[in-house]
Amino acid sequence: MDKNLHLDSVIKTHQITKEEQLLTKHKDKNKEVKEALEKKYESNIYSPFNSGSYAKNTAMNTKFDFDMVCPFKRNAFGSNGTLKQMYEDVFDFLYEKYKDVATVRKQKVSIGIEFFADGDVVKIDVVPGRELNQDQYKNDENLNLYVYYKYGNFEEGSERIKTNVQDQIKNIKDRATNEKDSIRKVIRLLKVWKNTKYNYPTKSFFLELITIKAFDNKDITGNLWSKLETVLQYIRDEVTGDSFTLKDPGNSSNDLIETLTTSERQMLSDDMKSMLERIEDNDENIKTYFPENSKFVEEEENKYDNKGSGFYSAPPKTERFG
Repeated sequence: MDKNLHLDSVIKTHQITKEEQLLTKHKDKNKEVKEALEKKYESNIYSPFNSGSYAKNTAMNTKFDFDMVCPFKRNAFGSNGTLKQMYEDVFDFLYEKYKDVATVRKQKVSIGIEFFADGDVVKIDVVPGRELNQDQYKNDENLNLYVYYKYGNFEEGSERIKTNVQDQIKNIKDRATNEKDSIRKVIRLLKVWKNTKYNYPTKSFFLELITIKAFDNKDITGNLWSKLETVLQYIRDEVTGDSFTLKDPGNSSNDLIETLTTSERQMLSDDMKSMLERIEDNDENIKTYFPENSKFVEEEENKYDNKGSGFYSAPPKTERFG
């Protein structure tokens, strides 16, 4: 089989725009939650904004949610208010408001809201953050986050995650056009792979950063499979190194490698090694690690069938899917 054609189909069948109705539901709920937070906290909050995969154009349609950063003013919870107080207050508000129509739960640095809308699950993750100095957020966009659950090597109750989410978003958006497209494709494929795992410890943001670092440190050329293979090799070889770092573009002193324990780093390396070996043994195994979204495979096939007037023809199934 042609691995490159398969990966191209994986990306196309996972495009978020194919789930237009579900995407609309997410946008509507996202707007509702944003307006509720603004009404509740009034002058103590800056405008909440979208972050995560949707803002970075790396979302996939089999598992996507909206991440909303909620920036608070330094004294929003009193001059001696803590990050824990901020986090708990936002949770209490969202729980009371949505407990009858959604599941609201505490997560590592966010508060997850899962709505059940006409048979669909719509998930909004709210990340409360507090500016470092009163009235400085509009100038520097720096925030401190609260760690509710143990997050890799960040202990429960830690208040030492300082970040700049806008810089994280720009980190992908500001790359050269061709490189940016390749980076996004590889990130999407790694997220498809991650989605084949249950409760895998590696976060999407981690995969984004390590993909970008691979592009910065390796000669990544060729077709889509060649680029993906090089990134997989880079993760396999580098992630367990004692000197390996993965700096947050929003705060260089925040090392994302700390979001994984030593054993989790080894597991990630071993998984990359196993994946590469199995695909090398048999090209067909790529389908196990990077499956198409079966819901839209036929739709993609039909595009080839309907190109018209003989200039295009449908590729044989053995060529396209092995």
